[in-house]
Amino acid sequence: MKHQKKILASVIIVNFNNGKLLKESLKSIFNQSYKIKEIIVVDDFSTDNSLEILRKFKKKIKLIENKKKTSYGSYNQINCYYKGFLKSKGDFIFFLDSDDYFKKKKIEILIKKFKENESLKLIFDLPILKYKKKEIKKRFVQKLFLFSSWPRISPQSCISIERQFAKEIFKNLNIKMFKTLWFDFRIASYSYIKNNNLYILRKYLTFYRQLDYSASKKYKSFSKIWWARREEAHKFISFISKRLNKKDKITPDKIITKIINQLIN
Repeated sequence: MKHQKKILASVIIVNFNNGKLLKESLKSIFNQSYKIKEIIVVDDFSTDNSLEILRKFKKKIKLIENKKKTSYGSYNQINCYYKGFLKSKGDFIFFLDSDDYFKKKKIEILIKKFKENESLKLIFDLPILKYKKKEIKKRFVQKLFLFSSWPRISPQSCISIERQFAKEIFKNLNIKMFKTLWFDFRIASYSYIKNNNLYILRKYLTFYRQLDYSASKKYKSFSKIWWARREEAHKFISFISKRLNKKDKITPDKIITKIINQLIN
């Protein structure tokens, strides 16, 4: 029987001042049913007790400590994941924000899915919204692409990616532009524009915390800054379409967003 290569999974955790939640996030990776893995934690200059906690686990993790915080909108998140990626060796990369955590069999399930379909380079699983006293599995319905310029996606901690495609992603998206757009949106949009599809695994494998101090909370739906960020998202889609030599779609959403921003500014 031919010996099969053991597949190494790299989990990259990005942390900033999440000391209260960090242990649960780490333990969800330590306790994974899939054992062939490395854990890389990038701390983005935390000022709470995060580093004290992380140093206690130094035998189980590779720790990268930023000596100063990047302050360019969402770029600090991208920069941290990139630093972790450069230190990683895994065949597949699993992203995890330190306030979220994985189900016990998540890595095992996704490695199996990648092995079954070698053409798969990127997988989004589904999030379980984690509130203080309840958990919600929201029904996931994809957008109609006739009207929308980008697909509906899951958050950052639901992203698993093949190593070479991750390298391509960082090469094309590690740019100091579009500061209100988070990394998950950039990854999903890039992949969708390039491949004209986005693979969503219909399994709820990630606990995604709903925190009052989350950066996304300030973008209240249909507020002025919500519309401004939406216009930036359309500009990003145009930018990536041009970079990939793809046609830039003109959708009703894009036209309405531009008109509303002109009216409110």
